Amino acid sequence: MELDVGLTGEASLVVGKQDTAIAARSGDVPVLSTPRLIALLEEASVHALEGRLDPGTTTVGVRVVVEHLAPAKPGAKVMAQATLERVEGRRLVFTVSASDEVGLIGAGRVTRAVVDRAAFLAKAR
Repeated sequence: MELDVGLTGEASLVVGKQDTAIAARSGDVPVLSTPRLIALLEEASVHALEGRLDPGTTTVGVRVVVEHLAPAKPGAKVMAQATLERVEGRRLVFTVSASDEVGLIGAGRVTRAVVDRAAFLAKAR
């Protein structure tokens, strides 16, 4: 497994009704929900690792610290970026951000852990 600091990944989304706070039941405004923003940031971190993990392994989210700084309305294109900041054994810490055409929407860190896929799934309840 070759995981070098500085690896990057991206993910994008055109905000739809299904991505809003109303749809996520996390608020009552028709703008990008914080849960959907976090999912997009996690997606970017997963893309940074594509093709770099050992067979039989995967990563799972273990910590998310994100500030949701600005709203994005339906129709807005949101781009997320993740950069591998450090490797702490099995823990991978990413710096993440998301922007739309107007500017920064959210930023923070996502931590993922490398796990054996079969052993992890065996623990699922």
